[in-house]
Amino acid sequence: MNQRTPHLFVNKPLPLYIRLWNQLKRFPKALYKGSQNPPTTSGSAAAFLISGGIGAVVMMVAHHLSDTSKAREAALHRLGSWIPGSANPDPMWGNIGSYAGKETILLIGWLGSLVILYPILKTKQIKSRTLFFWMFSLFTLATLMSWHPLFPYLPLQ
Repeated sequence: MNQRTPHLFVNKPLPLYIRLWNQLKRFPKALYKGSQNPPTTSGSAAAFLISGGIGAVVMMVAHHLSDTSKAREAALHRLGSWIPGSANPDPMWGNIGSYAGKETILLIGWLGSLVILYPILKTKQIKSRTLFFWMFSLFTLATLMSWHPLFPYLPLQ
């Protein structure tokens, strides 16, 4: 028998989720069509990504320094007082205390290293394995710095 089975969607419109997805794939049109002038170097993106890792490591250094001195913890708390919720008197909502200063240090480390790295790397082509190495190393270092067995003086909170 050579009879063909009719397709299920011959006269039916596509389901709503498929039509919606097809529209979303085309949004925004500039991204859908691609750039007429794509970047030729990867250095600027590498500067942003690597500086994020540097900011994370700097934040963990500030964390260790604040845990070893009450004066440094108070200074970090003052530094981060601009962040909403850093000193909330309401116990219902709590406050983040000196962590606000550590976030501020992360921001300073990220932007400071970006100011240095971006002009150096913006015209260079960075290999993906070099970028991966630095990102993996910096974020692994930042993560290891929060691990209690390596730093027994850190509180287990």
